[in-house]
This record gives sequence, structure tokens and C-alpha cells, in this order.
Amino acid sequence: MGTVHARSLDPLPMHGPELGVHADDIEAPEIELEPKQEVLENKDVVVQRVHIDGLGRTKEDLLTYEISGVFRAKNLIDVMRRSHEARQKLLRLGIFRRVEVVIDTSRGEDALPNGLDVTFEVTELRRMTGSYNTMVGNNEGSMVLGLKLPNVLGRAEKMTFQFSYGTKETSYGLSFFKPQPGHFERNISLNMYKVTGQFPWSSLRETDRGVSAEMSFPVWKTSQTLKWEGVWRELGCLARTASFAVREESGHSLKSSLSHSMVIDTRNSSILPKKGGLLKIHQELAGYTGGDASFLKEDFEIQLNKTLFWDSVLSASLWGGLLLPIGDKPTSIADRFYLGGPTSIRGFSMYSMGPQSEGMAGDYLGGEGYWAGGLHLYTPLPFRPGRGGFGDLFRTHFFLNAGNLCNLNYGQGPQAHLKKLAECIRWSYGLGIVLRLGNIARLELNYCIPMGVQSGDRICDGVQFGAGIRFL
Repeated sequence: MGTVHARSLDPLPMHGPELGVHADDIEAPEIELEPKQEVLENKDVVVQRVHIDGLGRTKEDLLTYEISGVFRAKNLIDVMRRSHEARQKLLRLGIFRRVEVVIDTSRGEDALPNGLDVTFEVTELRRMTGSYNTMVGNNEGSMVLGLKLPNVLGRAEKMTFQFSYGTKETSYGLSFFKPQPGHFERNISLNMYKVTGQFPWSSLRETDRGVSAEMSFPVWKTSQTLKWEGVWRELGCLARTASFAVREESGHSLKSSLSHSMVIDTRNSSILPKKGGLLKIHQELAGYTGGDASFLKEDFEIQLNKTLFWDSVLSASLWGGLLLPIGDKPTSIADRFYLGGPTSIRGFSMYSMGPQSEGMAGDYLGGEGYWAGGLHLYTPLPFRPGRGGFGDLFRTHFFLNAGNLCNLNYGQGPQAHLKKLAECIRWSYGLGIVLRLGNIARLELNYCIPMGVQSGDRICDGVQFGAGIRFL
């Protein structure tokens, strides 16, 4: 469930290189040079043979792409560098538990005086692995059980089954992932899933049963993803007090959509970056491949980070989105945007701002247009306790958030839309403590002062706790 797209019930991410080791986590192997090799250090050498020991079910043609760069090395230092790069690529495939590199002079009748042999000693993962862990979502926790079949066909394919039970969401799904040999960033994945979520701010329960196919590939410095998704959605009332507007949208619907995402990410960390930027653009078109839902949905995310004096970091973020119905049918509560809460506009309750139903229930119905901006100053803890250790996981931050969420009259022009989004702006400011949980999630404990509160908004004036992976 996205920070803003509260109704977007996404299954757990069941594809990608999570079984492998990320390149940032790999240390360069220290290779001690024997006296015989020292004379070759600055001289031209030839890599005559590359061996891979320990292969079982892995097909050798897959690895040829990953290690081919070693043969282009010109001297011993270059051999060491290219061998380390090949080791990173092998680990990234997610099919080996261990990869070691051994460089030696060539032996045998055809050995050249400056010839080298490079050996990769690998240990494959078991045919089936299980996992049990907990996962932090956006202000919710989940227990996750997983079953993985790595390298199922011998060319880094992966079959995954995962079950997640959370405080507001339960899901299970089956996924098949296949990379292109030699280009791990180019891959396809097929997914089947069922997700059930509860949205108390809208008195709504939603169950999605879906299938999807997606293709990911790099273009220049961007990561591109094309996706088709077919979802059977079942909406129901979470409480007997649900408003008529929510009851009216209850029932079954079918959504078939095509979507495209583009990401440019130069940050040094996705959780608490100190430098770099992020640009994420997503568009979704529903209705042209069947189904009941017909709309065009556009949204984006921008983030910039700059290191300042005394190890402090200035961070600025901007989100925005627009939902355009196609035809005469109005948009669904399951497709609209939602805003507010400890992961977006702090000082407001979770997704509790914007259009509401009439009557006592006051259910939040989401909006067709939104924007949100944030400015943060992150600093080390006062007096730097635990410096160089546990204390470095904590940061203090001062923040200023602002944004708006509303429905738009599509009979009017873009200027009218911008004017409406600029009216009744909610904003808040405050300070707090941030805890980084590895490179996976983060926790925030903030003191918030909400401003620009509109009629119907629910606020959280004072201390507010937040947990998640995506923050404004």
C-alpha cells in the first residue's frame, strides 16, 4: 500500500535480486601477491583460462556473460579489478551463497610467460529456501513467511511464494522472475496474488485478486518498467456505520491496466540519504484492455539531498498526481489519491484530509488531484552519543510539510485546477528523532504542529509516531 495511494493494494515485492548480495555490501577481496606475481604487477599479462569450480545445476552459458570482462584485463591490477567486478555480478544473480576468487600464474604446456589463470570458487544455494521475518510498511507491521526456489531452471530464474499477515493487510502470492543473461537489470516477472486490506479512515475493506506481467530494463541512466495488470476488486464496508457514499461503491469490479514507470536514483541511500536525488514518474491507463475501470493516472516524486556543515543534511521533496476519468463513469474510491499522516503531511491523522462523505460517519473518499512538499534538516544527535556505532543510526530532524488534496471539475481548464490545488493549503512543522532500520525502513517520533487545518480534517497535534519505507 503506497504512502499516497492508499487504495493501491500491491502484493509483496516477490521479484528482484533480494536473494543475492547487493553490490554496495560487497567488500573488495584482498589478494596477496606472491613474489612470482609481483614482477607482473605493472607488466602486460594475458588471462589464458577462467575456471568456475562448484557448479551443480547452473548452466555455464549464463556465467559466460558475467565473467567475460576478465579476459580483457591488461595487467595484474586490472585482472584483480575485473575479477572483483565479475564476483559482484555473480553474487548479484542470487544463485550463489559464496563466491571466492583465486588468481594464479598459468601452468601447463601451453602456458605463456605472462599468462594467468583465474578461478571462481562458488557455492550454490539450496534448491529450496525458506524465510521468516517481519516487515515494516507505512505505519503497519507484517509477519512474512516465504518459500523460494532459486535458480529453478539453471539460468538465475526464481520462483517465490510469500504469505504476509499484517495489522491492516493480509496477502499471499506466487511469482516467477527471469533475468536476461548478461544483463540482470533486464528482466521479466509474472505474478499471481490475493491481497486483503482494511482502511478504517474510509470504513472500507478491499480484496484484490490479480495477475500481472512486467518487464524492467535500463535506458541510459534510468530504470524503466512496463506492466500489465488484471485485478478483480471486491469492495465492502468495514463498519456498520459506513456512509452511503462508501456503500454505493461497494461490490465487484474488474480493472485491466497498462502502466509505465521511470526512475532516476542517484542517492547514496534510499532511507536516509546524504546526497543525490530521485526522480520517479508513473503513469497508468485503465480501460483499453478491458475491465470496468477507465482512467488515466499520472503521479511523480522528486527528492533532492545536500550535505551541509557539521554532518547535517538538507532534503527537499515534492509529490504530485492527477487522476482523469475516461468516459462518463466517475472514478472509483479504490483509484483515488489519499494524503495525510506521519509518512506524508505530518500532524494530520492517517489519510484523513480532503473530500469526505456527508453525515456523521465522515468517511474520507480520496481526491483526483494532489500535491505535497517537504523540507527537512537532518542533524546528528546532540553531543553525538554512540558516535561510530549505534548512535549513528539516529538523526534529529526539523521539518516543514505542506500539501493539498481535492476533486477537480474537468469541464474547466488547467488554470482552474491549479487554482483549486492552491486553495486551502494544509501545512505543518515540527521536530523529531529518526531511526534508520538498515537500508530497509525508518522510524520517526515527532512533535508536530498542524496549521492550515480545514473543516473535516483530523489532526494529530503533538507527538506522532511513524514507520515506513517512503516518507515525504
